[in-house]
Amino acid sequence: MTELYQLTIHEAGELLRQRKISSVELTQAHLERIRAVEEKVKAFTLVTDDLALEQAHAADRRIANGDTLSPLTGIPLAIKDVICTKDIPTTCGSRMLENFRPPYNATVMERLNAAGIVMLGKTNMDEFSMGSSTEHSAFFNTHNPWDLERAPGGSSGGSAAAVAAGMAMGAYGSDTGGSIRQPGALCNVVGLKPTYGRVSRFGLIAFASSLDQIGPFARDARYAALLLQAIAGPDPRDATCSPQAVPNYSSTLDGNIKGMRIGVPEEYWVEGTQPDVVASARANIEHLRALGAEVEPVSLPHTRYGVAAYYIIAPAEASANLARYDGVKYGYSYQDTDDMWEAMEKTRQYGFGAEVKRRIMLGTYALSAGYYDAYYKRAEKIRSLIRQDFEQAFEKFDVLASPASPTVAFKLGEISDPYQMYLQDVFTIPANLAGICGVSIPGGFSNGLPIGFQLLGNAFAEEKILRVAHAFAQTTDYHTRWPNL
Repeated sequence: MTELYQLTIHEAGELLRQRKISSVELTQAHLERIRAVEEKVKAFTLVTDDLALEQAHAADRRIANGDTLSPLTGIPLAIKDVICTKDIPTTCGSRMLENFRPPYNATVMERLNAAGIVMLGKTNMDEFSMGSSTEHSAFFNTHNPWDLERAPGGSSGGSAAAVAAGMAMGAYGSDTGGSIRQPGALCNVVGLKPTYGRVSRFGLIAFASSLDQIGPFARDARYAALLLQAIAGPDPRDATCSPQAVPNYSSTLDGNIKGMRIGVPEEYWVEGTQPDVVASARANIEHLRALGAEVEPVSLPHTRYGVAAYYIIAPAEASANLARYDGVKYGYSYQDTDDMWEAMEKTRQYGFGAEVKRRIMLGTYALSAGYYDAYYKRAEKIRSLIRQDFEQAFEKFDVLASPASPTVAFKLGEISDPYQMYLQDVFTIPANLAGICGVSIPGGFSNGLPIGFQLLGNAFAEEKILRVAHAFAQTTDYHTRWPNL
C-alpha cells in the first residue's frame, strides 16, 4: 500500500481536488515522516509544524469553497534556508544569520503562498551556499538518504535529501555553480536550474548575484515543471529578472522526442570521472537515441576553463555581497569591545565559517589593485567565450547531454582538499557562467548509489530540457526507487 508521503504531486493533487484526502491529512503524513527519519537525515534547519497545519487547513477551505486552484494548492514543500520567509528564521546555514527573521517574503515565497502551498520548513545548506556537500553548514551535516555515511551534495543538500527521503513532495533550492543539480544527482531526484532571469532573485540572500538562480527539486520532470511554473516570471523588484512571458511547461511533456537534436560535449568526459558515471551517461545518451533523438558530438572548447573562471568571479561577487555583514544592522554582532573596528573584525571572524572566509579572501584578492586585470578581468573574458561556445552549440542542437557529477555520493569527511571539492561542480559550473538552463535527472545506480544525468538547454529553453527529461523518465524506472530508511 502506498503511503501518503509516497504519492506524486499529480496523484496527491487529484485526490485533494476529488476530496478523497485532505491537505491536513497529507501534511500530517509528511510531518510524521519527518519525525520518523529526520534524526537520521538531518535535512531541516527548522520544521514549521504549526504553520504547515495552518496552511493545510486554509488549502482545504479553498478546495471546499470551489476556489480557482493551483496544481500546488495543499501540497507540502520544503524551502532552502537562503530564501527569505517573513518572520520565520532564514539562517543561510550561518552563525552570522542564526537569529535573523526577515521582515518580508521573497518574491518566490509570495508566489508559492498565493498558490496555496504548505511549507513544511527550511532546509539545511552549505553556509551562504558555498559548498558541494552540505558539510559547510554552521549547524550540522545533512546525510544522504541512500547511504547515511555519505554527503547529499550541496549547497542545497537539505532540499535534495528531504525530497529523496519522502519528507517533502518537492522543494526549492538555489544554484550558483551546481547547487541544485549536483545534490539532485547524488540523491536521485530531479534538480532544475532555470535560466538566469527566469525566476526573481528578490529575497534570495546573495552569494554571487550574476550567477545565483532559484529552482525546484522533484521526483520527476512533470513535477519539476509544475514547481517551476509556480515561481517563474517577471518581477519589477529584480532588475535582472526577464520580462519574457512564461510558457506552459507541462504542455510539451508528451514523451515524444523524435527528431530532437542532442549534442554530447566532447570536453565533458574529463579525467577523474568515475567509470560507472561515464558508462551510465553513455548508456543514457544511447537510450535517448533509441527514443528517436538525433545524437551527435559537439565541442565546447572553453568550458575546460569554467572551474578556474568561476572561482575568480563567484568569490569576487561574494566578497562584495558579504561586506554587508558587519554587525551593525542585522545578524551576529560581536559586542565585547568599545572599538568599532575590532567589533567589525570579530563579528566577521566569529560569524563566518572557514569556507566562507576562504572565498571572501579569494574574491578580495582577485579584485584588489594590481590583480584585477590579471584575474577578474580575464575570468570575465573566459566567461564570454564560454557563453559563445554554448550559443554556437544551440544553433545546431536543442539539448546537450552529459554527466551531472563526476562521482556518486562521497563519504562525509572524505574530501578535505578544497580544490578537490570545487571539482565536484566541473560539469555544472559552465551553465551558470553562460546563464543557460540545466537539469539533473535520475540516471542510474552504482553499488546502490544514485548517478545523475544532466541535460542543458539554451536560455529560456526549459520546456526542451523538461521534454527530454520526461521522455527519459517515461521509459526508465530510476526515479521510482526509494532509499531504505
